[in-house]
Amino acid sequence: MKHRTFFWFFAPTALAMLIFIAAPIVSVVLQSFFTPHEAVLIEVENCGPFGCQIETTIDQDATAAIRGEKPLGRFVGGSIYLDRGHLATTEVAAAWRGSDSMGAFFDELGDLPFYRAIGFTLVYTFTVTPLLIILGFAIAVGVNSLHKRLKGLAIFFSLLPFIVTPLVGSLIMFWMIDSRGILGSALQWMADDPTLSLKASTSLTWIMLIVYGVWHSAPFAFVVFYAGLQTVPQDTLESAQIDGASRWQQIRYVVLPHLMPLVTFVALIQLMDNFRVFEPIFGFSAQAHATSLSWIIFSDLNGETRQLSAAATTSVLTIIGVAILLMPVLVRTWRDFRGGAH
Repeated sequence: MKHRTFFWFFAPTALAMLIFIAAPIVSVVLQSFFTPHEAVLIEVENCGPFGCQIETTIDQDATAAIRGEKPLGRFVGGSIYLDRGHLATTEVAAAWRGSDSMGAFFDELGDLPFYRAIGFTLVYTFTVTPLLIILGFAIAVGVNSLHKRLKGLAIFFSLLPFIVTPLVGSLIMFWMIDSRGILGSALQWMADDPTLSLKASTSLTWIMLIVYGVWHSAPFAFVVFYAGLQTVPQDTLESAQIDGASRWQQIRYVVLPHLMPLVTFVALIQLMDNFRVFEPIFGFSAQAHATSLSWIIFSDLNGETRQLSAAATTSVLTIIGVAILLMPVLVRTWRDFRGGAH
């Protein structure tokens, strides 16, 4: 393909990426270095029948003039990244000096909002991602082994969790684990404890959020792996069967190597998606026990006092976190590509 032809072919995609991806990221990064202007206060003397008194009020004209002159706000550099709501460098240093053990240090980090959120986010990401890959692959292998007449029905039921909107699915699960729901009542009956509540325990809440994450995302892995299974060379499988390979050996030495590019693809997509976990926390009303970086952004943008700078800073840190998580997979993919090219 000629360079000119390729340019006009790729230009619309490049323009869309510039407008809808690059520009918003640049805007968020810029906003993270600015904080809203402080209101201009003036003292006004109010006199009445019982005398005069001095009151402090906001000078609306002066405040509006400052905000109109510098709409981004007051430049503060990277100070927002270091405050208590984010990296909290001062608090972390004090905790490190004052803690007599690593356990006590991590306990103090858990009291800081950013590190409490990053803790749950990492646990959720590195637990849900491998589990959904394993479950999705197992379902794909099982469905692929069924009779043709049963495959359609099995595929339909396997895709149901993925069809349900994440927020709606989390709300349904939330109602089911309630003490009056079917799962909550069953657990109380099995534990013979009528006071047992999955919502009252931090560890049980984390487990339920992880279970929901695997349940909702496994169908995506199933679809990808099931499509990949249709491309496995049948000659190679038949040769393995003739050589006496067991079912597990066929999967391990023939199917899995063939599907490894798809495993990498699913891992990349799910790492990004799970690191931005939000819907389960909102649907389960679990913010008292589990918060994530996306929840912090939502909290900063919610309410009467919208903290745009704080939300932008957390967004930038989230982008950096996703890039760090994806780096090993991308490096390995690049090495495999270079090796295949040579």
